Amino acid sequence: MKDLVLFSFLLNISLMASAEDVRLQPLKDLKGYFPFHPPESLSGWEQRKEEVRRQILVATGLWPMPEKTPLNAVIHGKIDCDGYTVEKVYFESAPGLFVTGNLYRPKNIEGKVPGVMFAHGHRKDARFDINSESKVRQSIADGAERFERAGRSTFQALCRQVVKMGCVVWQWDMLGDSDAIQFSRDLVHGHGVVDLRPEMNKTENWGLFSPQAEARCQNVMGLQTLNSVRGLDFLLSLPEVDPDRVAITGASGGGTQTMILAAIDDRIDLSFPVVMVSTAMQGGCPCENASLLRVNTGNVEFAALFAPKPQGMNSADDWTVEMATKGFPELQQLYSAYGKKDNVYLKRGEHFPHNYNAVTRSAFYTFLNQHFKLGFPSPVIEQDFEPLPPEQLTVWNEQHPAPKAADPDFERELLAWLDVDAGKQLRAAAATAEGRQEVLRPALKVIIGRSFETAGEVEWVPKGEQDRGNFVERSGLLRNKSYDEEVNTTWLCPKEWNGHVVIWLEEAGKSGLHLTDGSVKPAVQTLLQAGAAVLGTDLFLQGGDPVTQTRAVENRREFAGYTFGYNHALFAQRAHDVLSMVSLLRSKDAGPCPNPKTVSLAAWGSAGPVAAAAGALAGEAIDRAAIDTQGFRFGQLLDYRDPMFLPGGAKYLDLPGLLALHAPRPLWLAGEKNAPAILTAAYGSDGLEVFTGEAALQEATASEWLLK
Repeated sequence: MKDLVLFSFLLNISLMASAEDVRLQPLKDLKGYFPFHPPESLSGWEQRKEEVRRQILVATGLWPMPEKTPLNAVIHGKIDCDGYTVEKVYFESAPGLFVTGNLYRPKNIEGKVPGVMFAHGHRKDARFDINSESKVRQSIADGAERFERAGRSTFQALCRQVVKMGCVVWQWDMLGDSDAIQFSRDLVHGHGVVDLRPEMNKTENWGLFSPQAEARCQNVMGLQTLNSVRGLDFLLSLPEVDPDRVAITGASGGGTQTMILAAIDDRIDLSFPVVMVSTAMQGGCPCENASLLRVNTGNVEFAALFAPKPQGMNSADDWTVEMATKGFPELQQLYSAYGKKDNVYLKRGEHFPHNYNAVTRSAFYTFLNQHFKLGFPSPVIEQDFEPLPPEQLTVWNEQHPAPKAADPDFERELLAWLDVDAGKQLRAAAATAEGRQEVLRPALKVIIGRSFETAGEVEWVPKGEQDRGNFVERSGLLRNKSYDEEVNTTWLCPKEWNGHVVIWLEEAGKSGLHLTDGSVKPAVQTLLQAGAAVLGTDLFLQGGDPVTQTRAVENRREFAGYTFGYNHALFAQRAHDVLSMVSLLRSKDAGPCPNPKTVSLAAWGSAGPVAAAAGALAGEAIDRAAIDTQGFRFGQLLDYRDPMFLPGGAKYLDLPGLLALHAPRPLWLAGEKNAPAILTAAYGSDGLEVFTGEAALQEATASEWLLK
């Protein structure tokens, strides 16, 4: 069945689009190539930095940041060790969502001391993990470890050494690991889970990985990132921790969390992501991927967001093996632009496998010692010790009972709380022009992946023309040279053009300008007779049989983030085409209709929501818009391969949220029984007209309105 869908999709591609369109190439996936191109200027980089940071926040569901509810932190079970203590901790990052871990504190603290966060990777029960004697001996023989005892727990070894250096250390569990039992390991990390859990794929009470969750940017990576942010809140709540000396480190999946938290939270002062920063594989686990996250960016650029603060990383015999020649030189170039070349460091270790071994740990200790001025001899060498057994580290006991494990009801409740919380904040933002401009519009730029300002350089390539009496019909290509995209286009140009252009978008593409007998449809004829030019286009993959399912990357885990974490959704690509049309019309060389007085949008069927999104981003480049929504809502889709699916589309107040961004430009709306409250709040008493008459009269009424 999947092969049949793919064949049908490729057949449609051959029928609908030009071979020059880069969007016809194979989809990108997490194993692609993700180079980082240093900026030409720091001012340009600062703008790009904010854009990528916002992209991370939107993709992980943290734009806006969920309400920071009370942590209700519990610290108990202190263990007295040699010069330090180990305590058991749990707190709530969101209502009912427990973050668990161990807190290492030096004894006899005087004044403020540095705080260090340690994120682990995908090793099962990582915080409790004890290596076998044979494995440790082999690691010693390979030069990866130094001691038979300390080498049995690389996680405890790092925590112990850093606390002995006078730092407070917070080591916490990733979801589905050790004491973080509210989500199963299989669900979070995808080991053996290959379906979308039909019982969780509903328009209400949905679960993770469902199209509903993806449409609201609710994902495992976002939950883990929220836990990291709240873990930093917890660490900084400790009175002995110096807020100006906070570091984070971690390997593999923990390296991902390290670079992500360092990128989005200015409170981190030093970062050391291990075996993760690379131009190659970007992280294979669902907990490292999210829809929208790495579209036109990647891990090296994520690491670059931390510049010019101190940052170390390493290379190993894995996807980081080429870091010394691909990725790190570009980071050095960026740091040099800040005058801080020595603040970025690469510990080479291509002969070591994918791990956080004693050699790399020593590099971290030495880097931390140097930049936090801890005063230890350099390089800092780890000492031997006896690891604590798992039963002494676990957070839960009779006095502190564990929450229910892998509870689907809690999963639904948590996502519902996040949805309600985001809705409350976003409705408040939508009620003001400032909120729409600073909260909703930046989010939409991420979701669509382009704006009018970045629409690109567009040209018109004529292919032919026919005289139709009072107008000329011209056919050709709309070519976006900046992005190597092109679509088939038809211009209907009155011989006595009055300077007005209407972009007319149909579900059937440019053929929607005509009736089945080839004549121009009456509503379009009304515009032409009044002197307005009409522009019709086959948006990406229009012009043939309708696309019923979009492409997806090959992966054993059915997860939208593996496709849309690296590629634009079809809906977004079609919005790009609309922005290309507007960009051409507003350029000096606007094809057959140069320098138009006004540019308007009219869109019908499935093209209506696409026009709503593009028009929201076009700003003043669009003078007015007539849009038929047909009552569409992103939140009603139950298939992430639906052509109308858009990651994040439902979160930002769904389609009414996009339409609210048209304010105060005149908007004519059909397909809605009543004006959505968000729109009436945005428009007030002027500029919004809602059509509630017969469907057969929509286009004619809209044409008359567009001519006002």
